[in-house]
Amino acid sequence: MSSPDLQRQPADLSGARRLQSRKHHAVGWPVAGLIVLGMCGLVMAGVTTSKVGVAPALVGAVAALLPVGVVFAAIIWIDRWEPEPPMLLLGAFLWGAGGATACSLLLNDAITDLGNVLFGPDNRFFLTAVAGPLVEEAAKALFVVALWFRRRSEFNGLVDGIVYASLTAAGFAFTENILYFGKAFAAGGLGSVGGGVVAVFILRGVLAPFSHPLFSSMFGIGIGLASRTDSKRLRLLYLLVGFAGAVLVHAVWNTSTLLGGTEFLNVYFLIMVPIFLGTFWLVVWQRKREQRIVIQQLPVLERAGLIVRSEMDMLATLAGRRGWLRKVRRSAGNEAAKAVRDYQIAVTELAFLQHRAAQGQTTSAARRARREKLIEDLKHARRSAAGTQQAIQTARIKLTELTQHNLRRPPGPRNPRPPIQRSRD
Repeated sequence: MSSPDLQRQPADLSGARRLQSRKHHAVGWPVAGLIVLGMCGLVMAGVTTSKVGVAPALVGAVAALLPVGVVFAAIIWIDRWEPEPPMLLLGAFLWGAGGATACSLLLNDAITDLGNVLFGPDNRFFLTAVAGPLVEEAAKALFVVALWFRRRSEFNGLVDGIVYASLTAAGFAFTENILYFGKAFAAGGLGSVGGGVVAVFILRGVLAPFSHPLFSSMFGIGIGLASRTDSKRLRLLYLLVGFAGAVLVHAVWNTSTLLGGTEFLNVYFLIMVPIFLGTFWLVVWQRKREQRIVIQQLPVLERAGLIVRSEMDMLATLAGRRGWLRKVRRSAGNEAAKAVRDYQIAVTELAFLQHRAAQGQTTSAARRARREKLIEDLKHARRSAAGTQQAIQTARIKLTELTQHNLRRPPGPRNPRPPIQRSRD
């Protein structure tokens, strides 16, 4: 019996990447939105330059690259199980670096006038510990809220909320650090531990590179919890509590910088460090939960004919996936490895979709449309990785298996076979 897959021309090895690129454009910000974000970034670059000068702004940008690089690497490490679409990650960072900082600056004058009316000229505490956290956390949260309403399927739990919220905060901190480092350079040059860029870098780049991402991760946790319930009241409650947590942690940090000295160190070690360690533990715990979900759903995907048994052990761990990619890269090249990577991502997203369906967290229409798209992504990636149209046959796929939620225990360990089978699957 013929299959639609066998009637097409053989796909080249880059086909999966082109399909993945189209997917990223479909689920990411529209091109117009990216242009607006880019323009905000340019405006912020101009504002920073006008405030501190060209040379200080350049020094500030160079100094700000190191902490933002560390933070970005940590966020990508968090997001390894189910990598988010690159266009969305880029949009989150650009919004933080351009849009959120622009919103904060636009509101500064109005808030300063309000502070003068309420507290008189001596309103530093109000601006630093109250108004600043409220405005900045709201500006950073706008992107995450908009993405949650537009692409709720991208949020599978706490990790996704933390990733997006932390990336907007990383972008915000990057622009803010350029301004702080630039001002320090203009006032005292490179300086030493006691002043200049070095002193500010120790505070913002060494002691607190994760400060803004930590603040915003509180809201990310809230939106992650909201994505796991169907109750509108609970969703609103999680969002409000998450935002309040972000503002509170931010306010405590800002207040400690006003106190300085021993009080600052007490807040840093007794409050901020434990919150950071607690958030890190939560991320690790949630990543293990994601792994359990994937392992639980792999037998369902295997019975449906979407994956083969020889791949189940390799798909069940990050180490197995990395080893698979290394073998494919050595034997078939980078393009085949990229296609296998796309295949792994499609399998993971299908596993999460099946989990949400079992929990009753998606509508039938939305589930069907998402499943069809992911299955097509999976088939295309498999063909490209194998370099043949026989890599997977539509006639073998049993969609009825994906509608049955009585999950079986995953099979025991097996000896892994070569990465993509050309004729047996």
